Amino acid sequence: MRRRPFDLRRPARRRWLSIVWVWFVAAGLGVLLLLVVLSREKLPRSDPPLVRQKLYRSRFPEGLNITDEMLSPYSLTRQIVDQISLAKALVVISKDSNNLQFAAELSAQIRRCQALLSVAATTRTPLTMEESEAAIRDMALLLYQAQQLHYDSATMIMKMKGQFQSLDEKMKSEAEKSTKYGQIAAEELPKSLYCLGIRLTMEWFRNSNFQRELSEGRHRMEKLRDNGLYHYCVFSDNILAASVVVNSTTMNSKRPEMIVFHLVTDEVNFAPMKAWFSMNSFRGATIEVQKVEDFSWLNASYVPVLKQLQNSDTQNYYFSGSGDNRTPVKFRNPKYLSMLNHLRFYIPEVYPALQKVVFLDDDVVVQKDLSELFTINLNGNVMGAVETCMETFHRFHKYLNYSHPLIRAHFDPDACGWAFGMNVLDLREWRRKNVTGIYHYWQERNADHTLWKLGTLPPGLLAFYGLVEKLDAKWHVLGLGYTNVDMSLIKNGAVLHYNGNMKPWLKIGMEKYKGLWDKYVDYSHPLLQQCFVHG
Repeated sequence: MRRRPFDLRRPARRRWLSIVWVWFVAAGLGVLLLLVVLSREKLPRSDPPLVRQKLYRSRFPEGLNITDEMLSPYSLTRQIVDQISLAKALVVISKDSNNLQFAAELSAQIRRCQALLSVAATTRTPLTMEESEAAIRDMALLLYQAQQLHYDSATMIMKMKGQFQSLDEKMKSEAEKSTKYGQIAAEELPKSLYCLGIRLTMEWFRNSNFQRELSEGRHRMEKLRDNGLYHYCVFSDNILAASVVVNSTTMNSKRPEMIVFHLVTDEVNFAPMKAWFSMNSFRGATIEVQKVEDFSWLNASYVPVLKQLQNSDTQNYYFSGSGDNRTPVKFRNPKYLSMLNHLRFYIPEVYPALQKVVFLDDDVVVQKDLSELFTINLNGNVMGAVETCMETFHRFHKYLNYSHPLIRAHFDPDACGWAFGMNVLDLREWRRKNVTGIYHYWQERNADHTLWKLGTLPPGLLAFYGLVEKLDAKWHVLGLGYTNVDMSLIKNGAVLHYNGNMKPWLKIGMEKYKGLWDKYVDYSHPLLQQCFVHG
């Protein structure tokens, strides 16, 4: 067989193909490399914390937001604040350990760090890296030194526990003082009201026309007993407060000439109150003023509260400050034994000819026409009232002592409470169901103050138990004398109640609600101008 001759051209062709394949591979690798580079640029970078700090700050082009800075987990500001908190605890511990020099060094560094933060907050500029790192480093050295001094966690916990106990005792002491002083401020008679009472008393005895105008007129006497009219009763020793109740009610009434107000006060305020309501007109409303001392049937043989006042233990409880020192001072206020306060339980006897009345406290303001209250169907109940049990605080168990067997046997602890201050009363049902007798029963059994401690609401809850018709909450808005109230409730409320210590006629009254009361006081009245400095 003849062999094929060697072809010199074949190797040249193979070299050319090899070069082409090399170029293709190189190009492919270049494209792949380009794709890898581009994909890496799109991935999030893992920068060190200090770089992240710069990115974080770049989000505040308009200035530093110190709140966001404090909340950021990468914030140097937050780290400084945390160091300050720990350092403050160590200052207390070092002082207790008599290491005053170290305590002084810590305090100085705390002040320097606080100064840095203060400048940053006021100028709205972030801390520079240099000053923040220096502050953190200097504080860290002191904290490390504290660790070397054996101010460890166990020691700190024991020391701080003692500090907390001491602060708790101080807090309780200050809270008790605050309660006492607040009670004194709430009970004080402002000089302006004292001045008004004196000047009105002088006017009453100087001007006999006032006495004649108030007492004469058969038509007026008939109105006091006319059950076709709108009868309101207010028991108060505060002339200006009673005036605001009457004025706000008549000003917002569609038919003020049909309104009859029955006012009862005490001997001291009887003449000035009569003078005030004689010299002022309230849009044609009829005003009757009486004094509680004229009700001779209110005596110790009939009224349990007056009978209890003759008891030496009761006198000591309310007047001497002796007895059960665990009882809060607000529960030992003698005003809770005042007959003006308890007269609400004798309304059918005070007004024997009337069938239906609306009872108003003297710390309310009326914003709407109340005539609709006289047409509300109470469904055989004695009282219409707004319930206050939206929260557990206002249920029976918060007012009454359920460890007492009498209370536990007769009343549901979760029964809903209600409020005095604006109440619709069906006096016919009251007489039929002998509510006053029920009140007497429970008041007599509380002579030792074991059923309840405070005021007229607890005996009211017992006396009217099962006899209360729920009214719409708009009729009676509470809380303007002690808490914040939703403005929409105030706007829509018919009666606003300043229950609590911060009455609108006192300096301690809540300023944002005083205007609602002041609008019904005519400070341009000559007598008020003499007694009030109204800004």
